[in-house]
Amino acid sequence: MAELSIPDLPPAHCSGRFTISTLLPPLPCMEEGDRGPYAPTEGSGCDSAQPTHLSSSTLCTRTFGYNTVDVVPAYEHYANSKGVGDPRKGRPSLADLHSILKPDPGRFRTPVSDLQQSNGLPEAGPEAGLEEAEGEPGRASVPEPVRFGWVKGVMIRCMLNIWGVILYLRLPWITAQAGIALTWLIILMSVTVTTITGLSISAISTNGKVKSGSGTYFLISRSLGPELGGSIGLIFAFANAVAVAMHTVGFAETVRDLLQEHNSLIVDPTNDIRIIGVITVTVLLGISLAGMEWEAKAQILFFLVILVSFINYLVGTVIPATAEKQAKGFFSYRADIFAQNFVPNWRGPEGSFFGLFSIFFPSATGILAGANISGDLKDPAVAIPKGTLMAIFWTTVSYLVLSATIGACVVRDASGSLNDSVAVGSPGCEGLACSYGWNFTACAQRQSCRYGLSNYYQSMSMVSGFGPLITAGIFGATLSSALACLVSAPKVFQCLCKDQLYPLIGFFGKGYGRNSEPIRGYMLTYVIAIGFILIAELNAIAPIISNFFLCSYALINFSCFHASITNSPGWRPSFRYYSKWAALFGAAVSVVIMFLLTWWAALIAFGIVVFLLGYVLYKKPDVNWGSSMQASSYNMALNYSVGLSEVDEHIKNYRQEQLIACLVLTGPPNFRPALVDFVGTFTKNLSLMLCGNVLIGPRKQKMPESRLMADGHTKWLMKRKIKAFYTDVVAEDLRSGVQMLIQAAGLGKMRPNILVLGYKRNWRTASPQSLEDYVGILHDAFDFKYGVCLMRMKEGLNVSRVLQAHVDPTALASEQQASTIFQSE
Repeated sequence: MAELSIPDLPPAHCSGRFTISTLLPPLPCMEEGDRGPYAPTEGSGCDSAQPTHLSSSTLCTRTFGYNTVDVVPAYEHYANSKGVGDPRKGRPSLADLHSILKPDPGRFRTPVSDLQQSNGLPEAGPEAGLEEAEGEPGRASVPEPVRFGWVKGVMIRCMLNIWGVILYLRLPWITAQAGIALTWLIILMSVTVTTITGLSISAISTNGKVKSGSGTYFLISRSLGPELGGSIGLIFAFANAVAVAMHTVGFAETVRDLLQEHNSLIVDPTNDIRIIGVITVTVLLGISLAGMEWEAKAQILFFLVILVSFINYLVGTVIPATAEKQAKGFFSYRADIFAQNFVPNWRGPEGSFFGLFSIFFPSATGILAGANISGDLKDPAVAIPKGTLMAIFWTTVSYLVLSATIGACVVRDASGSLNDSVAVGSPGCEGLACSYGWNFTACAQRQSCRYGLSNYYQSMSMVSGFGPLITAGIFGATLSSALACLVSAPKVFQCLCKDQLYPLIGFFGKGYGRNSEPIRGYMLTYVIAIGFILIAELNAIAPIISNFFLCSYALINFSCFHASITNSPGWRPSFRYYSKWAALFGAAVSVVIMFLLTWWAALIAFGIVVFLLGYVLYKKPDVNWGSSMQASSYNMALNYSVGLSEVDEHIKNYRQEQLIACLVLTGPPNFRPALVDFVGTFTKNLSLMLCGNVLIGPRKQKMPESRLMADGHTKWLMKRKIKAFYTDVVAEDLRSGVQMLIQAAGLGKMRPNILVLGYKRNWRTASPQSLEDYVGILHDAFDFKYGVCLMRMKEGLNVSRVLQAHVDPTALASEQQASTIFQSE
């Protein structure tokens, strides 16, 4: 590359990055030997002894090991260089950047402390900090909110939510009904849906900053937009509230069984569940209101209890069975028991594959527990993917191991009576237990057996080495899952309330304390949970939750697919291990499973989504979240516009596409409403209409006005129900501005071919130059193959003399609009 001739300049002060301070002479307070943190090392700086075009100018710098010709962008302008306790620096204006090289010594003079901070230097000394602190005696330090890592905040929370009531109280029973093979299929089907959803959540959550306490609702709404995001957020919050009831009923059922074994029922089996459930959810509410820190400590305690109960169960499976356990159907590991329990044995009204799937699936729905408190995580973009996927893996392993081990140890039917022991090979004895010296034939035939996998929900407690530890594990799993749902539901609902998408719910969005706890949301969740606790039947509550969670998962996967397929510039997740086609598959599978489980419940869920979607579409809330729906609209418009260029003209379409496509010189549209309405009468909202405005004056003076008012004029047209575009140009005079509009307006074949303008009423008194420009515009239109339409009204077109000059676009859009004769039929 040829050398550039550069005049002699003072020696360079290269500091590794080009900043404003490199343009300043050395400050008096800085010694010649002072070096900043980015000062070049010996031999790496600009060599002033041999000046070149790279080293003889103050614009030279060594950046990332390379000499650069162009000016290096100032790092402080584009990065958050604010240190802890430093004041936030504003970005420079365009005027500052335009004049950065102008010789104005006093322009960029800043205090020494500011220069030191901008260059990463320490303050003048500890005394400065002390003086500043003494100068603000009333200023109190703001306490930092509680933040969690990926293990404590996501993985443990998700695992506790997944390890719920179904694990202890229904998985052995499902294994007896469906057999080990189909139980594994149910588990793997559920995990397939949740894993794909976990990958989608990981992609969405790493695509930007997640708002505090918003979780799943925030992820969906900011990806899909308020229409689908709002409806699914409401459904998901409701599903979590019902899940509180499900896990609480599981806990109450276990306590009821313990009371029943000791003949200590409070009232009767059903009402005991209701009484215990209401008391339990009230205690959990108190723990939640105590704050996130107390809630997290309770979760850790529950997690340890569950791990101990697992170990206790696995130890119990290898301990030789006592006579009492054998009477209840436990015979340690036996190949023939495994073989018999490998195939299904359907019983009762729930005895079908999808009936059992609907009962089991809620046990896999805790994967969003970490995402639901994303605002309370230290780094949501790292914690959510890592913690969620690890939780799915370990809980899946535990489900598969539990199903296989208990299916290899316990027969389906047992009486529990020690009197049913017989000699091996006794006549009249039927069933697998006969080969182990037990005759359960009588109760099996009458279907009155109280024990065995098919009849006894507490089989894990019976198998374990120490039964009370399993009971403690049930308490830990049910209470932890209920607590996690009790925390998640109000936080999701709080964020929904703050967005104000739906009426009458803003009351529940108020937060209290340093973590903005939604106390009113807690109370609403508490009331919903009590309503479902009164059902007091676990198998009836679980299918309700399954449909709502499947609906949520379908929308999450669809939002990931939609954001990927639209190629939105804002879709750049740092988590790469996802597939848009896998997300689409997960969404489709979720919808199919919803209808296979309970078709009427699926229709109700979709009906609610459609109703809420229609409401938001009708109300059109004033939000702009940069969703994939907006990106999709842009892509569709672009594709259709490009595709229109390939369509040959035809007489049937000539009127709409070619004959009537108007460029209307309205100036500000609200100044000439009659001209706008007149053109609207023959475009009929079916043809192209552009309202053009020429701003006459210096570009620097008029460009801010152009940016400020364009949105207001567009909203004015929308309020008037005129389908038209607004565009403006800045020019030195009217004629040159109209020439710009005539040549540049339109897109592809969607270009105007008729110029519409008002008649010049003051032609008698106007200046010769004004008349020449006006007549020249008419000639220019003919030269550019435009048709010309002149409109004249007796009272004139311009009503600006009776309007206030609005600078605020909102005021412009909300002003009372003038009525014209062309608005009537």
